[in-house]
Amino acid sequence: MAGSKAPSVHNSLEKRPSSERVEEASEKGEQVYDFGGDSTLPPPPDITPEEEARIWRKVDLKLMPILTLMYLASFLDREQLHLTGNKYNIALTMFFIPYCLFECPANLVLKKFRPSRYPQLVAVRVCLGVTEAGLFPGVVYYLSMWYPRHMLMFRVGLFYGGASVAGAFSGLLAFGISFMSGTDGLLGWSWIFILEGCATICVGILAAFLLVDFPATAKFLTLEERAYVIHKKKYDNSSVGEEEHFEMRHLISALLDWQVWLHILIYMSIIGPVYGISPFLPSIINGFGFNTTTSQLLTVPPYVFATIVLLIFAIWSDRIKKRSPFILAGLTLCAIGFGINVSNAPIGVKYFGTFFAVAGSYAAFPAIVCWLGNNLAGQYKRGVGMALHIGIGNFSGAIASNIYRTQDAPRYILGHGLELMFVGIGFVTVPMAILIYTRINKKRDLLEAEMAANGTKLSAAEIRRLGDRAPDFRYTL
Repeated sequence: MAGSKAPSVHNSLEKRPSSERVEEASEKGEQVYDFGGDSTLPPPPDITPEEEARIWRKVDLKLMPILTLMYLASFLDREQLHLTGNKYNIALTMFFIPYCLFECPANLVLKKFRPSRYPQLVAVRVCLGVTEAGLFPGVVYYLSMWYPRHMLMFRVGLFYGGASVAGAFSGLLAFGISFMSGTDGLLGWSWIFILEGCATICVGILAAFLLVDFPATAKFLTLEERAYVIHKKKYDNSSVGEEEHFEMRHLISALLDWQVWLHILIYMSIIGPVYGISPFLPSIINGFGFNTTTSQLLTVPPYVFATIVLLIFAIWSDRIKKRSPFILAGLTLCAIGFGINVSNAPIGVKYFGTFFAVAGSYAAFPAIVCWLGNNLAGQYKRGVGMALHIGIGNFSGAIASNIYRTQDAPRYILGHGLELMFVGIGFVTVPMAILIYTRINKKRDLLEAEMAANGTKLSAAEIRRLGDRAPDFRYTL
């Protein structure tokens, strides 16, 4: 790899220095690279933009296909079973209870147990809510350990795009597999779960062999490339890096951080529509007067449109390094979509409205997850904070599973109305977060200027300990 002379590094090729030696070296003004994991990495090289792009392409090609395929498979076998009354709602609700409760423990053990050996990745889905709990937050946390914060949303968008693509495929597969009804005495929906379940198991087994663990042990990268990726991520938020060893204060800090709890409400404002529209879209379209087979086929175009919008939002968001405008745009699309469907508009207009509802909820979701992840510093605090964010926020999915009732067909006024309530929560909480973040960033600008004028300087260890509360940390808007 071409590049200029690497910077001076303290003990770069020795065994991993202890926290005391790192702090001592930092106090002396020496540049310290504590890479963790692999203790024999060379110092990070100076590279050209073209070389950097090549490294990230290698990482993308190794991580993103299998992760996206995993998430597509996890969504693929969520189908309509034509259950009567509220049985379908109860089945959906019971999924969310263990799914929410196990989010935080799953992220805590991800750092201890390698991602390639994670239970969900081998598709052991005996207890679906338990085994799937760690998938989405675990993968987002995993990606946050590879990519700098303003490269993250595009990758989360690609990964989460698997869910919207699965929505399109599910309709097509359900239509095709429905013709197998009666084969070996099984109904069509039974074959849907058998075939798609087998596909999910195959993907899980494949992931166990293909998914790599952390940058420090990534054998598909050269030692210099590993050093560059780790350095780029670790020193992304601060010139002195992030703390990587676990202490109980990281858990307490995440629990007491105002932004985690505010972002839970923001998360609920979108996840309610996501888990409201996804499982019930065939029923909603069926209520327009179409038969079941046609309804399955008509679910495909809204999900294709949602995937396109999602990827546009993800690329644009990383480019301008902002998340909130895309959340607000998604909420606006949801408001339009659910507003049309709660009205007494003609059938064609209502179907057009489902495009907005699906696209708004799916396209805004990666921005919500990345926004909090960008604004939490320290690997363990970020892991706990994101797990709380997604875990508690997903309880709105349990609510959304019960708002589209069979007795409300075909207009589903209650369901669409409550979805608009979730969207309204977002329209209040997102501007609130923007206002608070902006004020804090301005205060830190003034504080840094004052410290520079007074000659006040915090040690590297103090800044690392402060994390996202450090004077040099700026919140992403």
